[in-house]
Amino acid sequence: MLTIGQLAAYAGVTVRAVRHYHAKGLLPEPERDHSGYRRYDAKAVVDLIKIRTLAEAGVPLARVQELLHADQDEFAAAVAEIDRRLRREIRERQEHRRQIAKLAAGDSLSLPDEVVGYLDQMRAKGIPEPLVEGERDGWILMAARWPEKVPEFMADKRAQLEDPRTVRLYQLIGELLEVGPDEERLNAVADLIAEMSEQAAERGDLERQRDEMNDDAFIALVDSFASESHPLVQRLQELMTERGWSGWSRMERAEDGKPEY
Repeated sequence: MLTIGQLAAYAGVTVRAVRHYHAKGLLPEPERDHSGYRRYDAKAVVDLIKIRTLAEAGVPLARVQELLHADQDEFAAAVAEIDRRLRREIRERQEHRRQIAKLAAGDSLSLPDEVVGYLDQMRAKGIPEPLVEGERDGWILMAARWPEKVPEFMADKRAQLEDPRTVRLYQLIGELLEVGPDEERLNAVADLIAEMSEQAAERGDLERQRDEMNDDAFIALVDSFASESHPLVQRLQELMTERGWSGWSRMERAEDGKPEY
């Protein structure tokens, strides 16, 4: 006859696990002998090994008792069902690993390939990394709201990036991030944005953009995300309003100095 410690050692579990199975009613708890100890027989070892094996296979303890007393057909059916569940969990875990790998990949987190390619193009143009990262975070929001329009958006963004003024704009903002508030640079950025916005309006690009991004509440959300990212953005928006423009992700003519949201 075995002590609880010997039983646990033979079955490959801890004494605490044995007591837990007692509490769950899975393993009968023997009476104490004349010395005051509980003694276990060989059947207890066999039952405990079965319990451990089922538990390690992922069988909920609530079902272990049922399976311990099931006939061959019932046991086979239960094992098949458990196997299906484990396969499903494996697929889910593989998907989790895929998502974790995307986290490690940086830009590819929650972003379509078109956006990742655009961010790479920004880097190739020498645009400072903090601005690339800011674009990335903004496009996570945009791609979540308008996934079907991402290819069209990216075609426009790639075309804009071929304009030397766009690259200059990013470079000026990058300099501001390094040196801090500088009114001369801030005004240069505001003038450049106003000039490019005016030309875009003449081409009808801004009207088309408004039709494409026709969710004012969401645009306000994206713009607030930009405004809260750095105090310089707030100052730039003030300077843009002075020049008759409002917004950030969707430029619009200001009315009486107020954004058109």
